[in-house]
Amino acid sequence: MPSGNVIRGSRIGSAPERFDQRTEPAPRRPVAYWCRNAHRVEFLIAAEAEAPAVWDCPRCGEPAGPDPDNPPGQARPEPYKTHLAYVQERRTPEQAEALLAEALDALHRRRRGA
Repeated sequence: MPSGNVIRGSRIGSAPERFDQRTEPAPRRPVAYWCRNAHRVEFLIAAEAEAPAVWDCPRCGEPAGPDPDNPPGQARPEPYKTHLAYVQERRTPEQAEALLAEALDALHRRRRGA
């Protein structure tokens, strides 16, 4: 009796299909970007696609632009926020007190029932 996890239509050790013989890749074009640290970033995009104005440099993380003589400015990093800071942005103090009271009430009920 066969098990339910058999891959049908292939055998163990079989070679992958050769898609390159049956299909042709979409037309592509190279795009190059430079960051402030003179790192060159080059990749291929679809020929009909519009290239993004800015791309992150994979070596240093700075923004890179298509003009090597005028790369974009330094990225301004987002300051680190704690979980409490994000919660305080979304809730008023009154909402926070109501949520805390609800959570404490649920905790007390669970402990009494257990």
